[in-house]
Amino acid sequence: MSQVTTTDLYEVTMALSYLREDMRARATFSLFARDLPPGRGFLVAAGLEPALDYLSRFRVGRSDVQDFAETLRRPVGDLAPLHGLSFDGEVRAVPEGRIVLAGEPLLEVTAPLPQAQLVETYLLSLLCHQTAVASKAARCVLAAAGRPLVDFSLRRTHGPEAGVQAARLCALVGFAGTSNVAAAHRYGIPAAGTMAHSYIEAFGSEEEAFRAFARTHPGPVTLLVDTYDTDRGVATAARVFTDLRLGPRCGIRLDSGDLGALARRARAALDGAGLADVRIIASGGLDEYGVDTLVREEAPIDAYAVGTKVGTAADAPYLDMAYKLVEYDGRPVMKLSSAKATAPGPKQVFRGPGFHDVVALAHEEPPGGTEPLLRTVMRAGLRTEPPDTPAAARERFEEDLAALPEEARRIERPVPPVPAATTRLAVLTSLVRHRIGARK
Repeated sequence: MSQVTTTDLYEVTMALSYLREDMRARATFSLFARDLPPGRGFLVAAGLEPALDYLSRFRVGRSDVQDFAETLRRPVGDLAPLHGLSFDGEVRAVPEGRIVLAGEPLLEVTAPLPQAQLVETYLLSLLCHQTAVASKAARCVLAAAGRPLVDFSLRRTHGPEAGVQAARLCALVGFAGTSNVAAAHRYGIPAAGTMAHSYIEAFGSEEEAFRAFARTHPGPVTLLVDTYDTDRGVATAARVFTDLRLGPRCGIRLDSGDLGALARRARAALDGAGLADVRIIASGGLDEYGVDTLVREEAPIDAYAVGTKVGTAADAPYLDMAYKLVEYDGRPVMKLSSAKATAPGPKQVFRGPGFHDVVALAHEEPPGGTEPLLRTVMRAGLRTEPPDTPAAARERFEEDLAALPEEARRIERPVPPVPAATTRLAVLTSLVRHRIGARK
């Protein structure tokens, strides 16, 4: 089964109807988040790179038609018009790593209507999930205030591939490493990890376990010290570090309990043993809220490992994203549903200093002192430039984050900037609304 069939049924039935009705003119769909989730002051655009990979490979093959027919319980011949359909359209998008706001298109697809319709579900799934996770991870970066972060999310994400995505997204916004071996290898992310409590329990004593681990891994090692009694575990780790003359950059990991109080006692014990260079890493149910509290309390923690709550974007696990038709065959269109109205026409977002964003029609001239966020990344079904790199995305993110207003950066009760609309977009919206009303 190919990625083509990973779609909602109504995408198939609509695309088939368009083909039967010879509705093949170019259509533009806009993908955007209607609102930000509670507790979010911004979003980080993510998912574009895998989306472009998907579109560049998109082609309805004979087996896909057979799968569609079987699912619809119709003869294969009825679905034959879909065979050979591939994506040869244009994509304009916000590059990964850029900060975006509610109502701003992350991506716009312009292609023959059946093509643009059939790719909707997959694109929404990619960008919705990845933008949600990247935005959560970005808030952890803010909370850590320069301290290294490591992704530990794989075992609790919504499937293994979601875990690989989470590791890439965490690296994109500035994490120092991941425990995910596949993601580390695929994306060149530093791999990081320690040991499980089961490892300690498998040995006759905690010290025996520590020494065995250090013999196998002679480089900088991090020892998990809270399997039994944390204070005693710290003392045991200090003894092993000293006896084996392990080099700098070794560490201990605290994974449960009052992390702030435990870190203070551990730091005192390590310093007292002459091990001021041994780092303290904290983990265990952390996200930006927990990290922010520990940082504000000045807990002596050198690095944080975050997992479940970040890899699943636990407090905001989805975004209210939409993929809406805004133009067909040169005719601007819009939706008028209560609380879900859309604005017509292909669009551009112009960003001014201080995140004074303006949503405009695609062909408007930029206001002075602004830059366009959407750029053409695919034309005639082909990428317009080589695949983006995580390093480039990370650089864009860091630049945007530095320019983001302080109230939007807050961990508690952030206030997001609100983009404005240009006069031309407002006028077109009014005209199309009136035209639709006159047709009723």
